[in-house]
Amino acid sequence: MASRVYLERIATATFDSDVHEAFVRYAHGMLREERSRALFLRMAERSGITARYSPLFIDGTHGPTDVDAYEFYQSGSFPATAQRMALYKQFAPVLMRRALDRLALSQEERQRVRHVIVTSCTGFYAPGLDFDAVDYLGLDPSVERTMIGFMGCYAAMNALKQARHIVRSEPDDSVLVINLEICTLHLQESQELGEVLSFLVFGDGCAASLVSARPTGFELESFRAIRLENTSNLITWDIGDQGFDMVLSGQVPTAVGQALEAHRKDFVHDGSVALWAVHPGGRSVLDAVEDALALPTGALQASRDVLRQYGNMSSATVMFVLESIMRTARAGQRGCAMAFGPGLTAETMNFVTAPQS
Repeated sequence: MASRVYLERIATATFDSDVHEAFVRYAHGMLREERSRALFLRMAERSGITARYSPLFIDGTHGPTDVDAYEFYQSGSFPATAQRMALYKQFAPVLMRRALDRLALSQEERQRVRHVIVTSCTGFYAPGLDFDAVDYLGLDPSVERTMIGFMGCYAAMNALKQARHIVRSEPDDSVLVINLEICTLHLQESQELGEVLSFLVFGDGCAASLVSARPTGFELESFRAIRLENTSNLITWDIGDQGFDMVLSGQVPTAVGQALEAHRKDFVHDGSVALWAVHPGGRSVLDAVEDALALPTGALQASRDVLRQYGNMSSATVMFVLESIMRTARAGQRGCAMAFGPGLTAETMNFVTAPQS
């Protein structure tokens, strides 16, 4: 009989600087067409976001190691990809260590960690964050390491899926999962309102999680991927000469809503799901999910709170939502987590709160 697998606990971290309001002013100034400027401000007010965090100090007090985004993102000379990756290499380990400190692994837990899985789609270097985590925690240098890159916002679901496979085959081992994104490194200089609006929602964050066979936290019951036909162009993510180039179509909420409505019976057929951890890709995405699944008022409050407090942090975001839900979930409550990304694909996970949590 296969072992049951549990998401024991989650720790989350962001940078110190809230840059949301500063970015709104910056982006408003970057747009030259008056109608676009007015529409941008209207959409910013309706975004459902009040804070996003970044190591790029667009505003505020600067120290000797800080980066002034007004200098980093200068009109007519936005930085090349190599410059952005240099900052990723500088700041990503700092953010990861903050999350790992909050995860507070005991010495015994560190000895049981035999696998490290890292997800990130906003930066790469080698040896990378997997080695940094092993060294920082003093893990056995022979631990197995897996990097899941460029999968976008649903990468955390795939990381948990892989962690479940590992623990089911090796029940005595634990898996450390790290989801880290620095989305604000990839702002593009553009007069296209849609492109500028896509960066209105993104922030930076990291989640660190422990997955094992010990019955605490959330039991990871099952996973399912739902790929939407004829939608592969709605979310794309390519490496360009000046950072990573994103396409985030305004048709995404409608496509997600239609897909979930078609599969509604798979999620709510018996009404047993009490906990909903939905990736907050944006306010309109959450509205579409809520409508498609006919969820009760407040069902997505944790997702809306994370969106408001942090924005969309790509792969780390759904883990922030799960961490929030874990704090108040009652034993035996069933839940469904889902995140959306390139493909267009919805990655879903069924879970239940363990009796001991």
